[in-house]
Amino acid sequence: MKFEALAAGLAVSLVWAGPAAAENPASASTRIVQDVANANLPWADKEDEDFASRGFIATAADPLIRNGAGKVVWDLAAHANLSGPAPATVNPSLWRHAGLLGKHGLFKVRERLYQVRGFDVSNMSVIEGDTGYILIDPLTTTETAAAAMALVKQHLGDKPVRAIIYTHSHGDHFGGARGIVSEGDVAAGRVQILAPEGFLEHAVSENVIAGNAMGRRAAYQFGGDLAPGPEGQMTSGIGAAIPSGTISLIPPTRIIAKTGELVRIDGIDIEFQITPNTEAPAEMNLYLPQLRALCMAENANVSMHNILTPRGALVRDAKAWADQLTVSTRRYGDKSDVLFISHGWPRFGTDRLRDYLESHRDAYKYLHDQTVRMMNQGLTGPEIAERIALPETLSQRWFNRGYYGTMRHNSRAIYQRYMGWYDANPAHLNVLPPEDAAKRYVAAMGGPARVLREGKRALAKGDYRWAAEVLNHLVFAAPDNSEARSTLAEAHRQMGYQAESAIWRNMYLMAAKELETGVGERAASTGGIDFIRNTPSAMIFDLLSVRLDPAQATGPAFSVAFAFPDRSERHFITIRNGVLVHEEGVADAADVTVTMPRAAFLQGVLGGGGAAAFAQAKIEGDVRVLQRFGTLFDSPDPNFSIVTP
Repeated sequence: MKFEALAAGLAVSLVWAGPAAAENPASASTRIVQDVANANLPWADKEDEDFASRGFIATAADPLIRNGAGKVVWDLAAHANLSGPAPATVNPSLWRHAGLLGKHGLFKVRERLYQVRGFDVSNMSVIEGDTGYILIDPLTTTETAAAAMALVKQHLGDKPVRAIIYTHSHGDHFGGARGIVSEGDVAAGRVQILAPEGFLEHAVSENVIAGNAMGRRAAYQFGGDLAPGPEGQMTSGIGAAIPSGTISLIPPTRIIAKTGELVRIDGIDIEFQITPNTEAPAEMNLYLPQLRALCMAENANVSMHNILTPRGALVRDAKAWADQLTVSTRRYGDKSDVLFISHGWPRFGTDRLRDYLESHRDAYKYLHDQTVRMMNQGLTGPEIAERIALPETLSQRWFNRGYYGTMRHNSRAIYQRYMGWYDANPAHLNVLPPEDAAKRYVAAMGGPARVLREGKRALAKGDYRWAAEVLNHLVFAAPDNSEARSTLAEAHRQMGYQAESAIWRNMYLMAAKELETGVGERAASTGGIDFIRNTPSAMIFDLLSVRLDPAQATGPAFSVAFAFPDRSERHFITIRNGVLVHEEGVADAADVTVTMPRAAFLQGVLGGGGAAAFAQAKIEGDVRVLQRFGTLFDSPDPNFSIVTP
């Protein structure tokens, strides 16, 4: 059977660095752009330099964090010590920002409240309870989480973990849990795990259906094949980068369902603000009244965030996001002395954190309202993106700048949320696919030689956006034209060097690399046994349905039932008209019924066990139907082309 091919559907979109970057200088045009950017930045505002360094205690003696096999999964020094003027290959604003994100170690936020920063793309916050620790967001991987916890115990004392709080359903905020506590301790009640309502569903579902495509695109967003450095990856914009270790998932033991819910853990009172459909579909902020400390999870950041991530996801609600920041300010702003977040550094002082919350809120509100205003005036997504800009009172605040999300990308996302992809111009209703259109454009422009000359002319003038548009047509029309590929790569590279957004930089430089050296080999991933085990059966069959190859599923309809006695589940599957239909709990007779433990089924479908995993199954009915069923599903390519046809 080909079930093992389906494992790609649970790929987790987390990648890390590859080979060293080649020496590619900034062009004269890029140097001019960097000088102009440098001259217009608010250099007098040194608040972040203070806040990012305040309270430093210590960091790990060895900068390399390794897994059990000795492989390096994280290098603390990769983005550290970025001092002095920015090189011409890095936007000066991004250079400053990357240097602050590169600060790593254990920091004291206030009495009984600490953070480990720079050990991962996210922060782990640590509250000292009466007898042990309460942890907020245990990083992405078990290896980085274990290293962070070792640093905590070294300097604060070897005390037990009493609780872990997941602020939201993204992997970099729960994936390291098993590196800190055991599932046995959780099951025995020695450790509580708290999460917002909907956490588990969204934690395992976001990457199930479109996991393969998201994983490939995430390699671009996070610079998966770029080495850290002035010609490569310069952080992810909200944290240094994504580690390459083991991602775990221990399900929560307590769900927080409403704003204002108060929980007391190990002598510490915690009040929660539920913020669904903001930065994540399941997310919450929390307030510590005894410490006068406010945790804003990932709803407030050291950068403008993404309303739609470039890797792909459902479009977020910018209005709801801004509205929840208003609620946070109203409920907790005047009662807080410090504000800490899951990426970046804290804010100190009631006046400063209120100003931060309100200015950050205003940026998202302005983004939403002005996008919709221009949309209602008839402007399309690209037209709005070209016009929209924050007023200077907001754009000159470092935390509103586009190191991660950008006004251009986010305004298009808001347009998409309200209006969809179609801009109402019938010329765009049924456009030609890129490869076909490219061939016609190249022919209409006079052939490959003329198009290449135009691309080179634009490149020489520093008109890199136009160079990329023209040369992209040529590459799609003639992918073997090496000169077209290298010239397009240079246009992407220079736009990457100029980008203030770390992830725009990553995407441009990944494009340049793949145009010059081809697509690297990246294996499909299941995301780990914890994700498979916690994926509801219905989602597994949803995954099967989007892997069904209709060309293989022709002929008469048939049905298969899967019974999992260990979970008291029965799933009835019908294949007809090239479609898989799944129903749970129905008693209809099937052409073949397979009874087996769910774990064995998952091993066969997602774990690479194939037919061998079905050896322990009880099969009733026509076994040939089951054999045919196993041949219907395709194997997604984790290395599909992006910048070439």
